Amino acid sequence: MSLFVRGLYYGNWQERKNNFHTFANMHGSPSLPKFATVIFPLALPKLYTYAIPEELAASMEVGIRVEVSLKNKLYSALVARLHDSMDLEYVPKPIISLLDQIPVVTPHQMACWIWMAEYYCCTVGEVMHVAMPSGLKLESETKVVYNGHLDEHTHTLTDDEYLVAEAVAIQNELTILQIQDILQKKTIFPILRTLIDKRVISIKEELIEKFKPRTALYMTLNEPFASDRQQLASAFDLVAKSEKQTNALLAFVQLSANRTHSLPAADICRMAGADTSVLHAIAKKGICMLEKKIVSRIGNTVPAHTTSDPEHAADSSGGAQGLDPLSPFQQQALKEIRPHFEALKPVLLHGVTGSGKTRIYAECIREMMAEDRQTLYLLPEIALTNHMVARLKFYFGDDVLVYHSRMNNQERVEIWHAVMKGAKLVVAARSGVFLPFVRLGLIIVDEEHDSSFKQADPPPRYNARDTALYLATQHKAKILLGSATPSLESYSHALAGKFGLVHLAERHGEAVLPRVEIVDLKHSFKDKRFDGLFSQHLIESIEEALQQKEQVLLFQNRRGYAPTIQCGMCGWQAECANCDVKLTLHKSFRELRCHYCGGRNKVPKECPACGNTELSERGFGTEKIEEAIASHFPAAKVARLDIDTARTKVAFDTLMQDFEDRQIDILVGTQMITKGLDFDHISLVGVLNADTLFRYPDFRATERAFQLLTQVAGRAGRRKKQGRVIIQTFSPDHPVITETTHHLYLSFYQREAAERKLFIYPPFFRMIQLELWHKNAEVCAHAARELAARLTAKIGNRLIGPSVPSIARIRGQYIQQITIKMEKDAKTVRKIKELILAERDFLKTIPATKNVRIQIDVDPYHT
Repeated sequence: MSLFVRGLYYGNWQERKNNFHTFANMHGSPSLPKFATVIFPLALPKLYTYAIPEELAASMEVGIRVEVSLKNKLYSALVARLHDSMDLEYVPKPIISLLDQIPVVTPHQMACWIWMAEYYCCTVGEVMHVAMPSGLKLESETKVVYNGHLDEHTHTLTDDEYLVAEAVAIQNELTILQIQDILQKKTIFPILRTLIDKRVISIKEELIEKFKPRTALYMTLNEPFASDRQQLASAFDLVAKSEKQTNALLAFVQLSANRTHSLPAADICRMAGADTSVLHAIAKKGICMLEKKIVSRIGNTVPAHTTSDPEHAADSSGGAQGLDPLSPFQQQALKEIRPHFEALKPVLLHGVTGSGKTRIYAECIREMMAEDRQTLYLLPEIALTNHMVARLKFYFGDDVLVYHSRMNNQERVEIWHAVMKGAKLVVAARSGVFLPFVRLGLIIVDEEHDSSFKQADPPPRYNARDTALYLATQHKAKILLGSATPSLESYSHALAGKFGLVHLAERHGEAVLPRVEIVDLKHSFKDKRFDGLFSQHLIESIEEALQQKEQVLLFQNRRGYAPTIQCGMCGWQAECANCDVKLTLHKSFRELRCHYCGGRNKVPKECPACGNTELSERGFGTEKIEEAIASHFPAAKVARLDIDTARTKVAFDTLMQDFEDRQIDILVGTQMITKGLDFDHISLVGVLNADTLFRYPDFRATERAFQLLTQVAGRAGRRKKQGRVIIQTFSPDHPVITETTHHLYLSFYQREAAERKLFIYPPFFRMIQLELWHKNAEVCAHAARELAARLTAKIGNRLIGPSVPSIARIRGQYIQQITIKMEKDAKTVRKIKELILAERDFLKTIPATKNVRIQIDVDPYHT
């Protein structure tokens, strides 16, 4: 049992569920709670209980935020449990104030947090920290307050002390940051200490509310102009001497269309070509009133890169009237899905690329809307959300909301509240599982195999797909997992009968699967038909596609210009000072960059070891491919899609818009181009170096290689014309290459599953990986040996390691790994998790190892 559960929950589930009610009604008389156990968004080893002041007891509920003091600082904490009486080892502090009138977290959310804390071996505070938008977590900000005694101590103060005292006296209060700016110093606490001792100033802590509602200026007609058209005509007489005022009033009338008497000032000014000073002048004449109103930040505009085909538009009620007719294959798939849904059984939809899975998702969403229930649509990449939202908005109008971590905090808070009020459809990245759904009826996990659903840092290191399965059970909701290349976990569950399995083996409409062609680079190299990047066959195929006015995708899963630079004389290579990795050359930035710590160095003009001026690039990335392909085809329009060119949402949308508008002929990209892109005119996909995908030191390497190759191949020929895929490889006989070429998922699964069983790997066994981090290599190794020895004594040969990973140091921290494999027995897994937590806590008590950071990764899913 996790620390959270040990510290908070003792009874059965029904007892815990009852704690979500504020009052216990006994014979009609409510018993007011006296104590509240609260959760802080911090990695605390236990939860704390506070006394409820009598005046707050009647308003106290589970799920609301309260202001409390912890270690002389103020925090907002979340009420997790209410008590009438408790035996405590300490005298509880009182709750200072309530921050909400109604709960901001639902009982289902709280139960999910408990499950995540238990399953992923972390604290519930860490779950809360990740789950809630920053705008709902208040922070304590230190403020310095003037006490009124400056004159008494003027002659005893130093120049800095007097400067601070005078500034505080003028402003009445200042923050620490403001005082640092005034003095232009970072170390100011000795100065403040002196002023506090002399009682010139004092310190207070205030909770700062991060969320601020968006307001907008509105213009509202006064009476009698609002209700009497003749009087409105006389209003124009009042502004007749000012052309700008007349135009503004006319714009108001045109925009209102006699339906409303209050409009956004920005809309009126935009139409009239005026500014708000004109509206204020009209208000002074008594015609209107200007006031600020709270408005929503949740936009309802459709992203630019979409079709405007009216046949796909939703009706004004958001009711999906424009959905295309289902094909016979889609109808059959839905027919097979529904019995599993009725039994609340998870369904795996295994549909080849281009089979129309999204259309089936839309049909399921439509049914949920008809039942007035909510749908959560999970996508693995933030970059994909807008592309999918564009399609869904034509089906469902303004009922579509988007939620992901790159949205600003204010928008995330507003969507949080909208979901709690019953928003019908939310398209989200993995963080969507934390939203406060109240009538959740369906969860769709698109591309369920994708490793982006797994969070690496910070804890909880959760998998959104697995959390969604728990969430569906909790809400008694239906869940549909979709993929052209299902994960071995999901497919094994389907074959075992835990999931329903539905196949879509045909592409939608007249489209057919692409023809996959293999280029053996060993032979091409010998025949001098390979220039180090492109085979002659690939060059000729690109030329043919361009002549036919079609588009080309080129895939290389490595960004930058080259993985490193090397001295041909002494063999020196550019390495990161903080990490045990080579620095990647980014030619456009004229820098060497570390993709792990973000370190940057200028490209040296000579070898720092021997002074040789001839430094050469080793390998190639997307940037070099872009340069080389532009050289081969100077008339073609070439672009690159990777994290460097699409770092922002606007940049990504612009690239996608240009590609859809056919302003780009050849698009070079990393795995960002493999997911969810559906364009009409891609006839050719080239994979430049397939070998790097399955030569990675990870037991999932071949699975990920098959998925990436199949997904990128699926971008080709998604309409009437069959597409082509050219895979360049030095290993044409590798099983993954053969299985990808012939679209043999079942053969891939059977081969990979047999190997996993033989070598005791998931999905047939459970796995937990421990990573120990410390700035001293020997301390890290000693802690790893100690932890491994103690665990081995209790769990035997289930443990492997400790070992040094392929990258032994990141950001100045040395790493040791311990891997634990175990049977898929819930009791065994729970016992081993408890042992890991106990031994981790034990290492924290030993002076030599107490500062070693230990990361616990349950069900590791490396990227």
